[in-house]
Amino acid sequence: MDSLFSNITFEEFLDPIRLSVRISILAFIIVLILGTIIGKWMVDIKFPGKSIVETLIMLPLVLPPTVIGFLLIVLLGNNSLIGGWIAFIFNQPIIFTWYAAVVASAVVAFPLMYQSAKAGFQNVDKDIEEAAKVDGAGRFQTFFTISIPLASKALMAGGILSFARALGEFGATLMFAGNIPGKTQTVPTAIYIALDSGKMTLAWMWVITIVIISFIMLFIVRTRSSNI
Repeated sequence: MDSLFSNITFEEFLDPIRLSVRISILAFIIVLILGTIIGKWMVDIKFPGKSIVETLIMLPLVLPPTVIGFLLIVLLGNNSLIGGWIAFIFNQPIIFTWYAAVVASAVVAFPLMYQSAKAGFQNVDKDIEEAAKVDGAGRFQTFFTISIPLASKALMAGGILSFARALGEFGATLMFAGNIPGKTQTVPTAIYIALDSGKMTLAWMWVITIVIISFIMLFIVRTRSSNI
């Protein structure tokens, strides 16, 4: 048993997990805010081409991760206009940094948060929101004190699913952020490299860790959903 772990250091095992959690937390915050706002906006507003916009929002769920990674490179890479601005403002390009991993994770996780937020706000009783406005509450006050609390279970479920999806992101992250140990190497990419290098024990350790984390999150979502 000792020989299985003799060539594995604690830091070698922990570094990808620590980075993955940090990336997933930031991606979670981004999609939680944007998903909640856009989900509410799409429920309340009707406009021509709404179905097209919603299809574009949900597209990352069905696109191959390599396609998402490719599009992120085109949009935010060193040769793009936006990428050039980012490099100028922050004095470094975003590509092949852990910030790139945050962007990639947020993009693939956003549809889950959006769909949950939209479903949650659709189930909010409009009469309650209108009553709050009649009593003098403004749009933002109604949103924060009425709409969000009433949709909180759906928002929580979407947030947890988004975090889990960000934690497991691989393809887009590998293309856009790369696989730099200690800098951009997340657990999924570390598992791939460990398997390719024949480090099965280390790969199993990461696999077991991410399965346990994902199981706990999914269990929480299912438990919450059964109470809605």
